[in-house]
Amino acid sequence: MPRGKSSFICRECGYASPGWLGRCPGCGSWNTIVEEVVPPKVPRGLGSRSAGPPVAAPAPLHLSAVDLGAQARIDTGLGEFNRVLGGGLVAGSVVLVGGEPGVGKSTLLLQALLSMEARGVSTLLISGEESPAQVKLRSTRLGGTQPGMGDLRLLTETQTESVVAALEHLRPEVCVVDSVQTLWSSEVGSTPGSIAQIRDSTAQLLRVAKAGGMAMVLVGHVTKEGELAGPRVLEHMVDAVLSFEGERTQPFRILRAVKNRFGSTNEVGVFQMAEQGLVEVPDPSSIFLEDGDLRSGSAVVPVLEGTRCLLAEVQALVTPSNLAMPQRVARGVDRNRLAMIVAVLNRRARLPLLKCDIFVNVAGGLVLEDPAADLAVALAVASAWRDGGGAEGVAAFGEVSLTGKIRYVLQGEKRVQELTRRGFPRILIPGRNAEELLGAGGMAPGVELVAVTDIGQAVNQVVKNTAARSTRG
Repeated sequence: MPRGKSSFICRECGYASPGWLGRCPGCGSWNTIVEEVVPPKVPRGLGSRSAGPPVAAPAPLHLSAVDLGAQARIDTGLGEFNRVLGGGLVAGSVVLVGGEPGVGKSTLLLQALLSMEARGVSTLLISGEESPAQVKLRSTRLGGTQPGMGDLRLLTETQTESVVAALEHLRPEVCVVDSVQTLWSSEVGSTPGSIAQIRDSTAQLLRVAKAGGMAMVLVGHVTKEGELAGPRVLEHMVDAVLSFEGERTQPFRILRAVKNRFGSTNEVGVFQMAEQGLVEVPDPSSIFLEDGDLRSGSAVVPVLEGTRCLLAEVQALVTPSNLAMPQRVARGVDRNRLAMIVAVLNRRARLPLLKCDIFVNVAGGLVLEDPAADLAVALAVASAWRDGGGAEGVAAFGEVSLTGKIRYVLQGEKRVQELTRRGFPRILIPGRNAEELLGAGGMAPGVELVAVTDIGQAVNQVVKNTAARSTRG
């Protein structure tokens, strides 16, 4: 069979070019065009429409006749995993799990498979990266060889056609493929891991999963930028895309949904890496917040992640700068957002911060995307600038506008309840939220809600006599 010609395909949008280009003309992305071997065209008469019998028109299905029972959830045995999935795995769905090497993707899925197998769910693990001995060692560490645990079926195969044949023969209820980048199809002439191989192998696995009604989980690699490796069309083919995040220096891992056709994309699951594997963390606020050690330059904010309210500690450090352009370093907070908050503090609250280096960090490696964290970031910076002259361990939430106003945020009652549960007696909140909560009543006794309407008023609640403070730089 003649070898196909080479074509250059954009990983982001699929734009095809006869030669390599630094920038894709289709989507404008840089360094996304890679070489791909296009299979030769089938000679006319062998694959044309006139060569075979006419195709019968398929009959449409009425929406009222669809049986929702086919979307029954499969309990993975891990509550945090179920939360992110929307209640469990859906039969016939394909889920893509991505994450950096060593973050714990294989450990998480092996724990789920062992738990499901122990409860009578038919499972299959297809490993293309590890030998059976390596999988057995991890399973032993996770307790998979203890009495009462199911005997997990394992297949170490990388050829897509062989994997498809095994799935059609065994018909497991849940299948995990680790990883999709190791699969290769004999029908595609390129090497394993290429765009053509990933796309073709995923398409074959997707057809088997949909036809057989099995829940399939694919493990995907990520690039150095943190994005899933392979064509962007891969994320559109699957039903859900989950991102498993965590730093090597931290024992905590966060599982979040980037795409989910069967649930919300706002839910997160928190795990802790331990010697016996990944342990669920039912109360994440306890790991992102240190009890009794909140000092000047820190502020606590309740942020919403789906239906869950987490308490995060925002830490700030303000020092005089000897640079022509002072530094603005942010970790866990968007750097542009930090620059805007500093500008508002300088202009609206009269804090001389333009000649200071400002460093902001969110403890525990949590990334804050909730606009309600603006006020906590501002108060942490203001408290750090004063350096001991203000209140310690401020609890606050609210969105800061460019005019210096503190804007209303959603689900204020839920945020206040979480702060009250953790023992914060004084909370700074937007004025509209205070009116809403005080009008509804039902607040816990001993909790003081301080209503603030602008950034200057909020800073004065934390930093005393700011007008008399001289410039640090």
